[in-house]
Amino acid sequence: MRLNRKRFTILFNISIIIVFILLIFFAPSTFLQDFTSEQQRTVGLLVLAIYLWTIYPLPSGASSILLLAMMMILGLANSVEEAMSGFLSSALYFILFLTILSRVLVKTGVDKVVASQLLRLNKKGPKTVAVALPVLIAILPVLMPSAFARLKMLLPFVDRLNDSFGFSNHSVFKKYALYVVGLMNQNGTMIVYTGGGFPVLAAQLLNDYGVANLNWLEWFLIIAPPLWLALLIVNIFAWNYFKYSYLSEIPNGHIQKRIQSKKYFETSRERRRFWFVIMTFFIMIIVWALTDNNVVPTLLPPMVLLVIYSIPKIGLLNNTDIRAFDWENFLLLVASFSIGILLDQNGTAVIIAEHMMQFIPENSGLIFKTVLIALITFVFRMIFIVPSSAIIVIFPIVVSYADITNIPALSLAFLVILIVGGTNILPIHSPTSYFAFQSGVLSKKDHYIIAVFSTGIFIITAIIAASTYWILWL
Repeated sequence: MRLNRKRFTILFNISIIIVFILLIFFAPSTFLQDFTSEQQRTVGLLVLAIYLWTIYPLPSGASSILLLAMMMILGLANSVEEAMSGFLSSALYFILFLTILSRVLVKTGVDKVVASQLLRLNKKGPKTVAVALPVLIAILPVLMPSAFARLKMLLPFVDRLNDSFGFSNHSVFKKYALYVVGLMNQNGTMIVYTGGGFPVLAAQLLNDYGVANLNWLEWFLIIAPPLWLALLIVNIFAWNYFKYSYLSEIPNGHIQKRIQSKKYFETSRERRRFWFVIMTFFIMIIVWALTDNNVVPTLLPPMVLLVIYSIPKIGLLNNTDIRAFDWENFLLLVASFSIGILLDQNGTAVIIAEHMMQFIPENSGLIFKTVLIALITFVFRMIFIVPSSAIIVIFPIVVSYADITNIPALSLAFLVILIVGGTNILPIHSPTSYFAFQSGVLSKKDHYIIAVFSTGIFIITAIIAASTYWILWL
């Protein structure tokens, strides 16, 4: 999805550049005096990256190439290969393969069949649908990794259900449903590390920095309980907020229409293709869940499945599907990974972590330190528009912080994952929440009240889980 971001004025961009130039002259002798010259240049590159990824003065693809070039211009990479180290991350190609495979689900009608199950609940009333919809969103990332694909799949059915109940376009039911397919949909993608680009990157970072090498089932057992608890609390709040803030509409039994189910398969061949895709996807998921990553690499099943779907007699994938991939975001992730690797390798992350220690009173307890890193993580997330960029940059800093304070790295790592993935205060913090907001059904007040409450719950849940539940996995 391409977001229509507001462009900042030329004067604003010039002012940012002037501030950046002033920092080049004054920062080394002030707050960066404890850093080596190479680390100072690395911090400068990080500041430039935040500017490019937040303000978007250039297209994201060009910005990513500029950052890779700056690594060589500033002498932070000894070769082109070193600057391009982000290309070596298997997470990038995992996202690529899963995104391409997701197109197969759409081609064979899996999305319509899954979403149509909601329509069968039409005769049971809006409250039943209001309960079933978040349950569906909570488990759907297992099968469909793209949050935006899930949004596009469910949105037409939400409209049809709303109309069948005889509700207006801005009904309480539709407002709540848009919250679920927008905000909750994005947050729920973390349930499995194959559930979208963000958890894939997070799982890769856990492995790259030696925190943990988790399989599919271990990730699920670690993240699902606190994630579902947070989503349950936010869902209850959202439903009651809409219920008491707006006049509820009671559907008239005489007006309510029963939605007729559609026939999605015109031929037996289409039906066979549908069940073939369903079975092969579940086989892939079972392989992820039951096999050891060291024996069967996580990337291998989707690679094999992609090749199978491309066999001419099957004909579910072709070069057009590969060309349709979002290569701009691919380059952005490459640049993010390269900068994250640089922060770790030249010790910049360690120095930043040591400076963070200055804010901690001596002899402070584990919980206080955990709360501090949670707040710092939240600030980092607010700076970055893209959650993947935020976690790639802050992850090495948090791991270094864990080493210094003797806090379990696994606990802090998942604390960062839950907070970064659960923070969507601004509509542009995720494509799905932005799209739901742009529909005009949710007001600014609606979005910000629920988003702020949701973020607060995720932060509190992450702190509690890091201090209790996640410690059990050490």
